[in-house]
Amino acid sequence: MDKVPMTPRGAQMLKDELQRLKEERPKISREIEVAREHGDLKENAEYHAAKERQGMVEAQIKDIEAKLALAEVIDPSKLSGDKVRFGATVTLLNTESEEEVTYRIVGADEANIDEGTISISAPLARALIGKEPGDEVRAQMPAGVRLFEVVSVEYE
Repeated sequence: MDKVPMTPRGAQMLKDELQRLKEERPKISREIEVAREHGDLKENAEYHAAKERQGMVEAQIKDIEAKLALAEVIDPSKLSGDKVRFGATVTLLNTESEEEVTYRIVGADEANIDEGTISISAPLARALIGKEPGDEVRAQMPAGVRLFEVVSVEYE
């Protein structure tokens, strides 16, 4: 199995979510017990809803535990250089619109475009890997092919 790259922040976010989900287990079990006391389980909507929620929580727990087991935590503050790699904060110039944008390349679970982070598996991030300031990058985006110039690469 492949390692799952993530920043220390991303790993902590997953650990926090795992803890929250595990704390939810007893509450769901109590809901199931209360619903059982209402009688016939075939037509008991509360029971079925609680069982469904229990199944979803258990699936989320397994998913997060698997990601953490395969995690390769990479601290960008310990990295340096001019080449784009995981954890880099990259400033780009859109060569068509002359607009500058800055993105930090992170793990899939911590990516949030509104916060300026993109997943290592995103088309733009994949196109950026190995590039240096001054390099041109052609990336297939949802709105079509975009051309960028790498302005700067930083590790924080």
